[in-house]
Amino acid sequence: MRGNLVAMSVFFCYNITMFYALKLVNLSGWILLAFIVAYILAVMLAIVFHEFSHAYVATKFGDPTPRLMGRLSLNPAKHFDLFGFISFFIIGFGWAKPVIVNPLNFRNFRKGQRFVALAGVTTNLVLCILFSALSFFLSPILAESSNVFLIFLYYFINYFTIINLALAIFNLLPIFPLDGFNFIKSFMRPDSAFVQTMERYGSIILLVLIITPFFDWFYYFAINGILGGLDLFWGLF
Repeated sequence: MRGNLVAMSVFFCYNITMFYALKLVNLSGWILLAFIVAYILAVMLAIVFHEFSHAYVATKFGDPTPRLMGRLSLNPAKHFDLFGFISFFIIGFGWAKPVIVNPLNFRNFRKGQRFVALAGVTTNLVLCILFSALSFFLSPILAESSNVFLIFLYYFINYFTIINLALAIFNLLPIFPLDGFNFIKSFMRPDSAFVQTMERYGSIILLVLIITPFFDWFYYFAINGILGGLDLFWGLF
């Protein structure tokens, strides 16, 4: 079952709609509804926690901008771009509203930049680890249930685990405007060749990467490998 769920995480960040279609073929009625609601909720919460973390850490470092713009909130409406959210479920790739910060307000400029850049990724990884434990210990029980709520819970726990991991891996890429780039940028001069090139061409590079089949497979195996490692770890208990 987890193999199919991992495939769905690839769909989440890339346009591999056949996984989505194949998954829905086997579902119907209340089970299909449970699947759809669990998937949408998992996507929504993973992104909300990611963006909220950026806002929270920026505020802790002394920048009031996220709070003044209403981003220091767990309300999904504060973080979602409508077209970006719809795009997730139509073409397989989407976006949220970026959290605007002013690093000049940070008490420690460089440290603030680094911690804010890694805040969302760190949150997603922590959530992935916590829910991978729930998935490992509860999935065998939930998967055998005929109760709609427990089936929903099964889908949600597994998708929330995978989507958090997918978000973390994707955002760690050192490409503008992702978090990985912002983290590396904090160690470099603003006029460095790498920063200048990425800020000019990063969006194009990212688009090319998204539509490259090779990266789809790399992404798929990276997620599978990490989830497999977590399963082995939880199996020790």
